[in-house]
Amino acid sequence: MATQMGRLRELLKIALALAIVQGGSLAAANDACRIAVLGDSLAAAYGLAVEEGFPALLQGRLRAEGYDCLVLDAGVGGDTTAGGLARLDWALADQPSHVIVELGGNDGLRALPPEQMEQNLDAIVSRLRHDGVAVLLAGMLAPPNLGRTYGEAFEAAFARVAERHDVPLYPFFLEGVAGDPQLNQPDGIHPTAEGIAIIVERILPSVTDWLDRTG
Repeated sequence: MATQMGRLRELLKIALALAIVQGGSLAAANDACRIAVLGDSLAAAYGLAVEEGFPALLQGRLRAEGYDCLVLDAGVGGDTTAGGLARLDWALADQPSHVIVELGGNDGLRALPPEQMEQNLDAIVSRLRHDGVAVLLAGMLAPPNLGRTYGEAFEAAFARVAERHDVPLYPFFLEGVAGDPQLNQPDGIHPTAEGIAIIVERILPSVTDWLDRTG
């Protein structure tokens, strides 16, 4: 475990360096690639420094791969899909060319109806596509204590929205991090800085493929 954590710390150091050094000035970003992360506390660097959060690390890794993109933090702690839908105009005011929709975790924590979540996600993606914004949908899994039936309906909602609108789906935003106490803060919900670095590394191929296909 000690060796594994050492590798994770090195990964975090590299990701932070890329976010700070290669990210450079936010004003220097290419306006043609503006990625907003419409999400909840998982996107809003809960319990972390801003430069350790998902948007900052993703921006640094993208630039390291040659993608001159500005990644905007449009995350609000505690937000449900209904909250994300309600503040969509606010997120669009930054004129993003692309949006990663990272919502649903709080719907699950509150055991809200999956069909209601699906309607909200559908409305969000519909509005973004109507406005010419490229969308990547990041899926979430329901807490296991809510039972198999709820969990299956919850997971299927993301797949249906992605298929309906022909947008890419990254099935589980917390893949490789969820449930690991070494990669989560004491609440067991929010990733540590090392956990965020792993999330970025895992989702990066999906993001670059999405950018390649959407220009």
